Amino acid sequence: MVKLDGISNFVAIAEAGSISAAARRLHLSKSVVSERLAELERSLGAPLFHRTTRKLSMTEDGIAFFERASRIVWEVQDAVAEVSERRGTLSGPMRLSAPVTFGRMHLGPALYPFLSKHPGISLTLELDDRRVDAAADGYDAVIRHGTVEDSRLVALPLARSRRLLVASPEYLKRYGKPATLDALGSHRAIYYTNRNVADWRFLDLRPDAFVRPPASLRVNNGDMMRDAALAGLGLALLPSFIVGADVKKGALVRVDVGSEAAEETIYVAHPEGRRASKKLQELVTALRGAFGAPPYWDVV
Repeated sequence: MVKLDGISNFVAIAEAGSISAAARRLHLSKSVVSERLAELERSLGAPLFHRTTRKLSMTEDGIAFFERASRIVWEVQDAVAEVSERRGTLSGPMRLSAPVTFGRMHLGPALYPFLSKHPGISLTLELDDRRVDAAADGYDAVIRHGTVEDSRLVALPLARSRRLLVASPEYLKRYGKPATLDALGSHRAIYYTNRNVADWRFLDLRPDAFVRPPASLRVNNGDMMRDAALAGLGLALLPSFIVGADVKKGALVRVDVGSEAAEETIYVAHPEGRRASKKLQELVTALRGAFGAPPYWDVV
């Protein structure tokens, strides 16, 4: 007899790409996940994965089974959520991914009142600046800054995000304040490596054009970019939600080169084909209310 936990186990392995990753996602031991898979394969009378020492890949039977199995798993989860929603309560697990700096500075303070209001929700929040695969990594939704590049995601906007070109007063006193885009070439820049130098796009440039000052630092974290700018290492192009307060108090100076960096969006996105749960809908409403329109961090 095929068991539902065996089907859920199989879907987790297929989405995560390995038994070890699925075990972490399911909060089970690797041996339990392996045994559940073996039991399912015995029940079906067919192997679902090709196993080698380096790789796990689905067989033809596995691929055919996965399409319906994944639909079954999500239908059951939706049904459970719907029963809870009918009772007028929000409950159950929710797993989110969000950028490190935004999560620490703004998402956390907005989430805590929401979780206090809905104690039945068990939230797992993982802060990570990399572009995670929402479906494969088992997230209900991801919160990101920028543009939605994955067509498999359905994005819901939370707040606008302006990006500011900033530097410390000490840096500008030492090297001068650039007044044009062309003048940026003689300055030093602090780059966000998750986007690389092509991130320096301005509205007065062609859509495929960008400026590229020489780098003083490349780093994959917004907090460290801000700290490097405060230390006078160069110009940084950062969201106002990171540097707005520093600009307001004069620790960083906004540099006007005659053109604005393109405005972006902070959004929450869930995998395509899955119903946005009531929990997620209520969370989006709560976050929009907490951030405001325009958002409270746009102080400059």
